[in-house]
Amino acid sequence: MNIANSHTSTAPASRRILQSRLYLYLTEFFAGMAVMAVEIGAQRLISPYFSSSQIVWTIIIGMIMIAMAGGNVYGGWAADRNPNPDRLYWRILIAAIWLCLIPFLGKYAIVGISAAIIFSVNADYLIIAAFATCLLLFVFPLFLLGTVTPSLAKYTMDSLSDNGKIVGTLGAMNTIGSIIGTFLPTFVTIPAVGTNVTFLAFSGILLLLSAIYFISLGTGKVLRCLGLPAIVFLMACPLGYKTDFAFWESKEGLLYEGESVYNYLRVQDSPSRTILSTNVLFGVQSVLEKTDQLTGMYYDYALAAPFLTGTEKEKPQDVLILGMGSGTYARQLLRYLPETKVEGVEIDRKITDLAHEYFQLPPEVPVTEYDGRAYLNETDRKYDVIMVDAYQDITIPFQMSSVEFFQTVKDRLKPGGVMVVNLNMHGTREGGIADWLSDTTASVFPEVMTIDVPGNTNRELFAGDKGMKETLSGNLSAVKDPQLHSLLARIAGTAAIYRPGGRILTDDKAPVELLGMQELDSLIRQESEPYKEIYKKEGLSGLMKAL
Repeated sequence: MNIANSHTSTAPASRRILQSRLYLYLTEFFAGMAVMAVEIGAQRLISPYFSSSQIVWTIIIGMIMIAMAGGNVYGGWAADRNPNPDRLYWRILIAAIWLCLIPFLGKYAIVGISAAIIFSVNADYLIIAAFATCLLLFVFPLFLLGTVTPSLAKYTMDSLSDNGKIVGTLGAMNTIGSIIGTFLPTFVTIPAVGTNVTFLAFSGILLLLSAIYFISLGTGKVLRCLGLPAIVFLMACPLGYKTDFAFWESKEGLLYEGESVYNYLRVQDSPSRTILSTNVLFGVQSVLEKTDQLTGMYYDYALAAPFLTGTEKEKPQDVLILGMGSGTYARQLLRYLPETKVEGVEIDRKITDLAHEYFQLPPEVPVTEYDGRAYLNETDRKYDVIMVDAYQDITIPFQMSSVEFFQTVKDRLKPGGVMVVNLNMHGTREGGIADWLSDTTASVFPEVMTIDVPGNTNRELFAGDKGMKETLSGNLSAVKDPQLHSLLARIAGTAAIYRPGGRILTDDKAPVELLGMQELDSLIRQESEPYKEIYKKEGLSGLMKAL
């Protein structure tokens, strides 16, 4: 006991700033806050590349917990071996510098890791790439921050009589800091200033925490310990702030790039169209077509839905869009069926703001800021058409993929009403996510009809009463626009009545994210095979030419 006390009290006693324990508790508080802020920031940093699915969240949380556990073990061992607080604050300082470099270097690392994984493995690209990214970018600084708690416990315990109180206080400070570090990035810093500045801000907090400690030791320590880290931080701030998620894309026509509570958002303009993207690697979320042509995308095929209903065609139809986005489908409906009454539900208010600013969403179209399923549970209105186009990045939210959800949609349809669902990533293999969603829908509706959209991975699914193809054929004569008439005739001739296979998604079991990842793996494999062949035959120089 006396031997232990001689170690635990000697080092802090020579550091006046630590004698009251207040600074040690503040260190615990800010370390806990930084850990959770990094966890939230990590998810936002990699989501535009790998999605924000539960799988990605699991990888982030798991890797961070491994790092923290390793840090706890090492921190306790290091504090027992040498209880000098300088070593702890050096580790915090190194963690701060590592974190400030992530906004600048992290995105290059993610793209480099992704390319290396695609060319070196044959399956599970996104999962392996997400693991590798977390290992490279986040494990080391969080390992260092994981050493804080056991080190502080060593420095603050003078005897066994008060160790319970001290450990409890340290735990409370860490937990309070973690709570603030969870809410502050999500609701304040990321929506206000973005992920890059969030990393820089919490890096700066750790840097300041270490700086105050070393300044208290005298001017000699200041120059020796803080000179180079301060230079690196000051250089990293402008570099990290200016780095875009899609840094390889041309800035020409870029109207907006930013983040909301839910999404990374990018609006890019060209002479023919304006595009909204929520993921830098996979596709387009919404589009404004500036010509008199159809978009050539799934929105056009969804226009068949009003012509499949049993509604009298001289009456305006009521249409609800779950996942309004920037309003592409709403504008299409109002262009070709101007009497249609359209309303939308969009969980991300920022997307709705962009829709009005850049995508000509008519102000008379009401948009409710809400979750699509929650909205259906709250409303008692009935609709002729309900469009389901809600995506969390590249994956349908599980709560909007289950048999219970589709039953709710059916209950909100008028007699003869039709649900239309945009199925992304339909793929070609049996048992993919599109098959599961189609089977689930077919267990609720009397008839399901599908058609693949040429030139992309979308499939449109229509669910309603039996005889939808015949209804569509019978309504063609009322379509005056030649483009739309031609498209609807093609749909009437080529759409297939779906034969279900019994795969049912429920609220209790809906592995849509895993199914979506598997489908993405298949698509990446198909797209990357030609480049792999070029690399085998011509090496890196040939590959660079092909790219």
